[in-house]
Amino acid sequence: MNEVQGVTEIAEGISNFGVMAVICAAFIVLSLLMWVAIFKWFKSIINSTMENYAKTMSELLETTNTQNELLNDIADGMRPATLLQIKNISNTCFDLAVERVCRIIKKVREENNIVNKEATRAKVRTLLCNLHEDRNSRFDNHRFRGKTLTQYTSPEWVDWVAEVVEREVYAETQNNSRAFTNVEAVYAKIRLDFYHRLNG
Repeated sequence: MNEVQGVTEIAEGISNFGVMAVICAAFIVLSLLMWVAIFKWFKSIINSTMENYAKTMSELLETTNTQNELLNDIADGMRPATLLQIKNISNTCFDLAVERVCRIIKKVREENNIVNKEATRAKVRTLLCNLHEDRNSRFDNHRFRGKTLTQYTSPEWVDWVAEVVEREVYAETQNNSRAFTNVEAVYAKIRLDFYHRLNG
């Protein structure tokens, strides 16, 4: 009888400890699942924080660059010395252009067969375009409000000067003084247009 009771106690102990082992195993599995869920949650929080931080920094950098451009623009515009230097440089270029255009008028009158109006017009435009591009290449070295001075010039100026040159070339009476005055007048108009573009 004692032997049966001992076996029964052993079976009962195994049975009780087996349930305990299953409960412990279930607790361990649940704990591991909870830790995995917590780590994933933390990872998602950190990832979203880093993405938000990167987006905010990108927006901040873009805003800062825009503000820097605006501040440079304002600073350039507020410096009277900058505008004075630009006016001095441009006046020198425009005054030189007046002289060169007067020479173009004289050359075209003397050297070309001006009866062929199309060829003469094409030559005049070519010479004036060269003059305009030469001036622009000099303006490329100077900046105002964050842009090169070339961005304040206009190809329309070539047409304005070409009209005056063609009128003088085909005038019935050749008068160098009148040609100089007319060319100077058109360059005064160009100069004012340039200043308006600078201030606009």
